[in-house]
Amino acid sequence: MRTDLDHLPPQKQRELERVVQLIFEEFDDAFALAKHEWKKAGRILKVILYGSYARGTWVDEPHTAKGYRSDFDLLIIVSDKRLTDRVKYWAKLDERLMREYGVTGTLQTPVNFIVHTLQEVNDGLAHGRYFFMDVKAEGIAVYQSDDTELHTPKPKTPTQALTMAQGYLEEWFPLAASAKKGFHFFLSQQEWRDAAFILHQATERLYHCVLLVSTFYTPHVHNLGFLRTQAERIDPRLTYVWPREAKRDRARFEKLKDAYVKARYSKHYRVTKEELEWLGAQVEELGRVVHEVCSERIEKLKADAKARPDKVL
Repeated sequence: MRTDLDHLPPQKQRELERVVQLIFEEFDDAFALAKHEWKKAGRILKVILYGSYARGTWVDEPHTAKGYRSDFDLLIIVSDKRLTDRVKYWAKLDERLMREYGVTGTLQTPVNFIVHTLQEVNDGLAHGRYFFMDVKAEGIAVYQSDDTELHTPKPKTPTQALTMAQGYLEEWFPLAASAKKGFHFFLSQQEWRDAAFILHQATERLYHCVLLVSTFYTPHVHNLGFLRTQAERIDPRLTYVWPREAKRDRARFEKLKDAYVKARYSKHYRVTKEELEWLGAQVEELGRVVHEVCSERIEKLKADAKARPDKVL
């Protein structure tokens, strides 16, 4: 796996160094008072940069009308499955990264990260999951405890890939449709907080659907901002679903993102009928685009399976 970052500007290299420092600071703090032996032996094995900053296709245009900035996408590989619990061991890192980007300005680039064990990553490669194959092919190790290589990928045959993609679409798209029905019910009952929460679920399920159909992987998170970033790299049409030019529109998406926790537990969470109707229309459009992207993906896999039924992709 590559380890060089020479294709990045010096400022971005320094930012990545800062991010890795924060990862280890928060990891060490989480285990400073560890009593169990497995915790004491817990380690970060690798931190891998993937996505646009690894490929060299990032966008950094904060001063344009859209103000779009690509995220640093990081895969943190740990030594024990129990260390992948995001709530228990990584919530403070999430908060720290958001604070240093959005409040103090120490970081100029937003950061997304996922956490897996080495076995999970290698299993993903062994099962031909496109996401892990891309990480293996394009990723850059910004930290590694040793030079152990990830396993060699074993791509699925076209027929196997088609079967898996169809299964994901048949499972997740109806789940999203079911949640949208719940949203319209709660909206009709003027139960604004319940409507916001179930609309969040519809959105989350749509993102899981397109990620699974397209890459055979989705992160186990509820953060719509993170899921949106992961999905939008698949197809530009997904980017246009959420208007970003107006502050009001960005704030509405943030309300939807916050609904997973705040709509259920915070008495201070407020959302209006007008905001919900606007969000509902955007999620409806998201569903249309997700179905279009997934259908095109499956048609391509069908063509591959017909042309090369017994060959590896």
